[in-house]
Order: sequence, then C-alpha cells, then structure tokens
Amino acid sequence: MKREEADGLVRSARPGDAQWIAAVHVATWRDAYARLLPAEFLAGLDVTEWTGRWRDRLTAPPDCVFTLVFEADGRVRGFVSGGPSRDDFAGGEVYAIYLDPRCQGRGAGRQLLAAATRLLADAGFTDASLWVLSGNHPARGFYESQGWRHDGTEHEWVPADGVRVPEVRYARPLGS
Repeated sequence: MKREEADGLVRSARPGDAQWIAAVHVATWRDAYARLLPAEFLAGLDVTEWTGRWRDRLTAPPDCVFTLVFEADGRVRGFVSGGPSRDDFAGGEVYAIYLDPRCQGRGAGRQLLAAATRLLADAGFTDASLWVLSGNHPARGFYESQGWRHDGTEHEWVPADGVRVPEVRYARPLGS
C-alpha cells in the first residue's frame, strides 16, 4: 500500500503565522483530546488568546528553540516546535506537533517530525524526547511508527486548574 504524500512545504514559522498556528492548535486539541480532556475545557479554548501566545513565542523565541510549519495551499496546516529538553532528559525535545485534523494521514506529520529531529541533531543533541497523553493511542502509534519508544517515564500534565491527565515520555536516538 502506497502512502499518499502531503503536497506542501515545511518552513520556519514567522510571527505572522501565529493566528494559523493557534487555529490548528485549538482545532487539534478539540479533535484529538475529545475523550481525554473535559468538554468544557476544550470548548473554552480561545483562538484569539492562543494567537497572542504564539505571536509572543515566535517574535522572541528562547535560544535554541524552533517552530516549523507545514504550509499547503497557501495556509499553515500544521506545526512542530522543539529545543532543549524541559525536564531531566539529557537531550533535545519535541515540545509540540499538531496537524489540522482534516490533513492528517497524508505525510505532513512525518515531514514535520523528521524536520524537527534533523534540527535537534544539527543542534548537537544525540537523543530526543517528547511527551504524549497516555490515552492518545493514535499519536502513540504514529510516534512508534517513526522510531520513537516509550522510555518508561510518566507524569501528570496539568493544562488547567482541576484538569490532570497522565502523560508518557517517548524517546529516540538521533543520528544518520
């Protein structure tokens, strides 16, 4: 079976992409986390608020932190961000990867993840990690298909007051 490849390009994100990134972020959370996070929490996500957060991140990113977008048909359809690990993992980290639910399954996610791992390797990291909601089985299957493995580390993520959800850490070596 041949996989359909996404037509588009992966490029560095710009502050002007903030609204598109926020829209993808919110839409993907509402889709992927519908059974994992409270409905009222997901309904309360505000694209305008997230646009401001993303604009700030893209305008003045911390050292060694990157955000890439997948653009197709003149519009941002997905994004990935990463940089140095934010926990005790000795390596780089993919902080987030989200793709418009209508564009999934066509290769854009693979392209984004591959580009992120290349940037982490180019930055000198020999290993990378990422966190995924424990119950997000489609995402876990995707990461496993790309060579990532659960390393046994787990914790609780608290996206909002009163909301707690288990996450597991995936890792992989970087290299040629």
